[in-house]
Amino acid sequence: MSGGLSTTARLALLARLSKRRSADDSAPRPDAGSARDFSTLPGMRDYGLLKTALASLDMKSPLFQQHDGLAGAHSRIGNRDVVNFASYNYLGLNGDPRVQAAAKAAIDRYGVSVSGARITAGERGLHLELEAELAALHGAEAALTFVSGHATNVTTIGHLMGPRDVVVHDAAIHNSCTEGVRLSGARRVPFTHNDMAAAEKELAASRRNAQRALLLLEGHYSMDGDAPDLARAIGIARRHDAWLMVDEAHGVGVLGATGKGVAEAQGVDPSGVDLWMGTLSKTLSACGGYIAARRDVIDWLRHTAPGSVYSVGLAPPLAASALESLRIMRAEPERVARLQSNGRRLLALLKERGFDTGGSLGAAIVPVIIGSSIRTARLANAMLDRGVALQTVLFPAVPEQSARLRFFVSADHTEADLSFAADMLADASANLGAVESLPGLG
Repeated sequence: MSGGLSTTARLALLARLSKRRSADDSAPRPDAGSARDFSTLPGMRDYGLLKTALASLDMKSPLFQQHDGLAGAHSRIGNRDVVNFASYNYLGLNGDPRVQAAAKAAIDRYGVSVSGARITAGERGLHLELEAELAALHGAEAALTFVSGHATNVTTIGHLMGPRDVVVHDAAIHNSCTEGVRLSGARRVPFTHNDMAAAEKELAASRRNAQRALLLLEGHYSMDGDAPDLARAIGIARRHDAWLMVDEAHGVGVLGATGKGVAEAQGVDPSGVDLWMGTLSKTLSACGGYIAARRDVIDWLRHTAPGSVYSVGLAPPLAASALESLRIMRAEPERVARLQSNGRRLLALLKERGFDTGGSLGAAIVPVIIGSSIRTARLANAMLDRGVALQTVLFPAVPEQSARLRFFVSADHTEADLSFAADMLADASANLGAVESLPGLG
């Protein structure tokens, strides 16, 4: 969290904070100075300095806010009701009585856990039903579920690619994808966000020395709320003999007339994508992830992917919740239409008040790019004080001067909710004043 400081100023700040922290650490650790001292880890050291920076500015962290109850379009945080834009409950199905009933029925029949890996402990028909409907959602032959969306990308990419391969990916791709590439040992080549010309240039340059290649995109980017040109991406992958994988974690239920994602929204044949990835934790109101692809690919992953073979199967109530949510989404497309209308409306309201919303489509994710991480954190706290919960993204999760607030819209938000949020952000921003330098450096 640099607040837009220059490199020199940031280093000076860290040095001062390090001295201050050292003075405060009066009790020496028994492992201090040894290789067993966890505090010598670069990441842990930087985290400690950031904590000290927050304390030195008398700022409370905007992270890990505790919800007391269901986090839908509204929630309760700190003993007060808030309008909630911090959750991925896109179609309002988390808490739907039909979804809850399906989860309870699954517990009654199967218990809370499947108590083992599916390959050795045995199958449940519920998993197979869910996977068949997920495959159909993407026009694929088969699908395989995993217990975590993050783990889905890590294990699939890590298993699919190897040290002689290359992965060309959007610079804004999710951490789970880059972790999967790191595990695989493949060469990782990012390209400028949503720039298909840059994608083709990087793929062409790196393909000739690689055994296999993967072009990796998101269907709806969670950081910016925009989408790639899918047809162009398919063409690029084919021209350069590469697989195309699309992470639809935030696209399902959000894009397209019936919520099938970016392919439906852009009128593209989904079979042009080799690997569709999705999560169960957003629109489908459960937890987990999945891959949809050709049947032989899924069969291979089912029998060999570490995240499937060496992991417990998806918990029955989660599988049932996702399956019921998927069926409701398909039966009630008006939910998708309402979500998209709300997204467009919030985008317009924020733009009218002069906020930078980047390239957001206004589908369900609307960022407000603030710049300074410190100002962003202060705004998030000020918004919560005004009764609006939203997400913050600070350095180092994004580059300096790209810190932002993110609004995640729900089909259950009302016009009053959207107007209130936009008005409160305008008020909070106007009353915050200048927050451009840190103590002793500005």
